[in-house]
Amino acid sequence: MTVQDFKKYFIEFLGTSILLATVIGSGIMGEMLSDGNDAIALLANTIATGAILYVLITMFGAISGAHFNPAVSLVFLIKREIGFNIFILYIVAQVLGGLLGMLIAHFMFDIDLIQYSSKIRSGPSLWFSECIAAFGLILTILFTIKENIKSVASSVGLYITAAYWFTASTSFANPAVTIARTFTDTFSGIHYSGTIYFIIAQCFGALLALIIYNAIYKK
Repeated sequence: MTVQDFKKYFIEFLGTSILLATVIGSGIMGEMLSDGNDAIALLANTIATGAILYVLITMFGAISGAHFNPAVSLVFLIKREIGFNIFILYIVAQVLGGLLGMLIAHFMFDIDLIQYSSKIRSGPSLWFSECIAAFGLILTILFTIKENIKSVASSVGLYITAAYWFTASTSFANPAVTIARTFTDTFSGIHYSGTIYFIIAQCFGALLALIIYNAIYKK
């Protein structure tokens, strides 16, 4: 492993940990301050997530590609823009980073470090929502890279901000995020019974977006 390779894996780990600390931490803060109003809590969660995505992609995009998401890495593997070994190590870094971010959020708010979510998020409508969420995210990434690469950070941040509200699942759109959120019994959690179905739906949506992208730009 070269130093440059290590930097990429570390950035994927670090970026995903910051992302999850933001997602979970803002959910906790929003719930604490909203006095039981879930709409206000979700709004706080949404703004923080969209904002941190813009920051993370701007900071780290040139180093690792700023995937922070196994579904994104899967698409770039299929596009042959990363190799299989990099793909596997990216996923490991993303999942571990997400779990660290979860622990950071829990520690900051002085709650149990290890938890299991009791929030049921299951059923065909939510699985379909996650498919749409990931489909839109990958479509946003691929088309914006092709048409206006300087706008990737803002486009992804704005897409996730919107998708929190137009999808019934509140747009997890990321297997590493989904795994980490299984271990937090807070506003942003997901019960383990729904985790695998969310991940399957996310990967399916990502692949569908790639198919459409390839069809549009077919040589």
